[in-house]
Amino acid sequence: MDKMKKINRYILCAIMGLLALTACKKNDYINDGGKANAHVNMTTYDFLKSRPQFDSLVRIIDKAGMKDEINGNITFFATTNYGIVDYVKAKKQLKIIEVGDENINFGIKDLNAAELRDSLKIYMYKGAINRAQMTTEGTLYDSMLGAIPNVKFMIRLRRTLDYGGYVDYVDYVNFTKVIGTRDDKEADQASIPQNQKDISYDCQTSGIITTTGILHVLSDNQRLFFNGESLGN
Repeated sequence: MDKMKKINRYILCAIMGLLALTACKKNDYINDGGKANAHVNMTTYDFLKSRPQFDSLVRIIDKAGMKDEINGNITFFATTNYGIVDYVKAKKQLKIIEVGDENINFGIKDLNAAELRDSLKIYMYKGAINRAQMTTEGTLYDSMLGAIPNVKFMIRLRRTLDYGGYVDYVDYVNFTKVIGTRDDKEADQASIPQNQKDISYDCQTSGIITTTGILHVLSDNQRLFFNGESLGN
């Protein structure tokens, strides 16, 4: 049985390798397994700027004046355009309520640069945190923003058995905002108030090694800064 599992693992890896080659023709990175070739001969900022799915993130970084920090010796969790579009919509909705005009022109240019600068730091961690430094148990971190009352960030490998017909398990790089205590350590998770529940996202791409640091790409449904405000109608 173990021998068969190993054979199936090799088959799945071969299939994923073929998919990776196909995906690289489109955007040079693949879902879940990291880049086909983990090393890129670019800084983190330049890599993001070279990929259209990060157009809005680059504009946020530029607005905040954070290019040099993004290019530091850090691990950075990147939000795609999808999560930033929803964030801007939520902020526009607040502005509409404030001014009483639903026809206002509002975009990234109207966001507060100082707030962006601070908030981007929740995605930034000193040094290299790649798969080799991660465990399924998870590790709690303070981001480069520093200590936040009642909040930590957990980086771990989330193990799934969804592919049991091929391999024993698959590990996704997972990024979680832990509010108070870890939900997975609570005996009765159903009793946790909604505003105290941890917010967790897998990475669609992990372990991109740039010339300056490590980059992980969060799933498209991760709204920038974990924002949960209303998008309006």
